[in-house]
Amino acid sequence: MQKDKFDRIISFLLGASWAIVIFGALITFKLFLFLGFSLALFTTVVFIVISFFLILGLDSFAINRQKLEEAKKQTELLEKIYSQQIT
Repeated sequence: MQKDKFDRIISFLLGASWAIVIFGALITFKLFLFLGFSLALFTTVVFIVISFFLILGLDSFAINRQKLEEAKKQTELLEKIYSQQIT
């Protein structure tokens, strides 16, 4: 199955986002560790939760794109059926 540019960009961004979550959580934890373990852990969890919402946003773009493509296919089929019934 061929992917168009939009799908490739979304796939790349999703992969990059997961890498940012993993490395960003580690960096965030180490950055705030001097203020205390509990504050560093809390900040890291907040960072991860925000990142997950952004990943869900990207994933919803991809899902909505797929829904749009399926709706276009269904509309085309329905128009063919309708035109055959008229003639």
